[in-house]
Amino acid sequence: MRSSFSTQSCALKFCQENRKGTIIVIFVDMSEIIRLLPDHIANQIAAGEVIQRPASVVKELVENAIDAGAQRIDIHIKDAGKTLIQVLDNGCGMSEIDARMAFERHATSKLSSAEDLFNLRTKGFRGEALASIAAIAHVMLNTRQEGHEWGTSITIEGSQITDQHPVTCKTGSCFAVKNLFFNVPARRNFLKSDAVEFGHIEDEFLRIALAHPDLKFSLVHNDQVIYQVDEANLRKRIVDLFGRSHNDRIVPIGEQTDIVSIEGFIGKPEFAKKSRGEQYFFVNDRFFRDSYFNHALTQAYDNLLASRTFPSYFVFLKVDPSVIDVNVHPTKTEIKFENDREIYAILKSAVRQSLGKFNISPSLDFEQETSFDLPWDMNNKPVTEPTIQVNPNYNPFTSTTTSSTGKGVSNGNSPALKQAGFGNKEAEKVDWNSFYKIEEENTEIQQTLSSSEEEIAFEEELKQRNTFLFTDNYLISSIKSGLLLIHFRRAKERIIYDEIMQNFLVSPLNGQHLLFPVSVEMSAKTLGLWEENVLTLKRLGFEWERSDKILNFTAVPSYLDNDQTVSCIEAIQQKLEVRQLDKGEIAHEFILSIAKAASRQKYRWNQDSANNLLESLFLCAEHQYSPGGKLILKTISNDELYKQF
Repeated sequence: MRSSFSTQSCALKFCQENRKGTIIVIFVDMSEIIRLLPDHIANQIAAGEVIQRPASVVKELVENAIDAGAQRIDIHIKDAGKTLIQVLDNGCGMSEIDARMAFERHATSKLSSAEDLFNLRTKGFRGEALASIAAIAHVMLNTRQEGHEWGTSITIEGSQITDQHPVTCKTGSCFAVKNLFFNVPARRNFLKSDAVEFGHIEDEFLRIALAHPDLKFSLVHNDQVIYQVDEANLRKRIVDLFGRSHNDRIVPIGEQTDIVSIEGFIGKPEFAKKSRGEQYFFVNDRFFRDSYFNHALTQAYDNLLASRTFPSYFVFLKVDPSVIDVNVHPTKTEIKFENDREIYAILKSAVRQSLGKFNISPSLDFEQETSFDLPWDMNNKPVTEPTIQVNPNYNPFTSTTTSSTGKGVSNGNSPALKQAGFGNKEAEKVDWNSFYKIEEENTEIQQTLSSSEEEIAFEEELKQRNTFLFTDNYLISSIKSGLLLIHFRRAKERIIYDEIMQNFLVSPLNGQHLLFPVSVEMSAKTLGLWEENVLTLKRLGFEWERSDKILNFTAVPSYLDNDQTVSCIEAIQQKLEVRQLDKGEIAHEFILSIAKAASRQKYRWNQDSANNLLESLFLCAEHQYSPGGKLILKTISNDELYKQF
């Protein structure tokens, strides 16, 4: 057969001898530009999808340990995973050949045919995790199967196996991932600070630890134990991870249907937060995100939530693996449901039923007997017969009042009326005339008093004209052009914010030492964030002592009183959990939280304090808007007022 291209423009690619002995020569046109990528480059590209940051490595290695049947998993982190990520488990381990094959692309023990994709009950299944990790890091694996005398040690650097030899080790596997992204410097430069990256690692740890309360987990960062939990039920696992206070903040939820089985816990409405931090959905023990189901759960709370607050929930769904698709996203956090509408309705109904069952939502019970309802403090008191005390000497007609004019008024002129019906003498016409005369005089006195009070009130109103009127949130004053409305809480917030900001830039704020420390329980993640920003917080006046998972605040900024201290600490805690804030923004957010809390103090406003507030407000460089960008002053012109009437 004649070739369609000349040999001069071709290069010999390879030759091969087939079974019949015929030599096949393949020529490739050098003008073509499409070629196959080398394996190590393909692995680095795949790692860009699977391994986004150190938290992705932790997730993949821990999930592999769970699939290996481990009952205990220990995670050791150095420098937020940039230097070292070590995961130890007591699972089944691997043989010498399996340990080497595990780092090949698309090598997996979970799939044998395409039908297995529709019956997945394990975590990982695509076989890209270890190959992707080995392509961008230095990896060392020590593993041994139970019953084997020797284990296997493998060292890999950038997809290249540099060493493999027998080793003595425990049953299970130990992965050590060092120098992540060592050969991809651009990816390493885009990593965030250690606090941010370790926060993502904690998120992955919490998701896995919640999904498997029957396993033991520990997380150690820079030789400091952050979490250490034993096997327990789900409620105990939530309390161990998020603090003892959550034991009273959650209620169980459960529903069994042919479509889905729902279990877990939901938070009480009064403990809803201003952030979505503690919201977890799991399907078949796999964490996922779904705004559709989140809407169903939020709608079930109806009008029980405060404005701009979000409930906590830990909801576990059990469905047939054949009706879901978990291979939608590389991180497997987005899942498609075949019966999503039905699950939406069932989930919403289950949450409402749980809220009603535990008397969280208002309800009426028409069958309850209310005649035996007693106050709590009367439950243990003995039943006593009521007594009636009568003073036989009491006579209301013997008292004498004096009017404002100095005229005495007697109520007991008649002997018959004095006896109040207990005597034998009947009242005569003269007696009744005297009685009505007394009533007329009393009425005249009351009218005189009321008229004098009205005159005094009118005079005060005249004095207060063109000054301030006070409502719940506003100060109202008349000006030449109309009315001036001042939102006094926002005005106070602006004044305090500017004052703190000026002092903060020059010197540390004065902290007010507390006679009794304020104790606040926090999760290990939040405790780490407080310690990460200890210099900034101490400069603002906060001082504390740590006791396990509790911070005992011994000093707070002098702007706060006892009522606002806890709310300010909680507001700062929520700011710390927003890891997108850099060091320049975090100080501004802390000062804003202090100013907001201090502005909520209750003030007794009068004309002098209102004038002082306005003077201080107009001394601020920006007095039109609060630090949060909300309007402080509003002028209503006379023309606008005239149009309203």
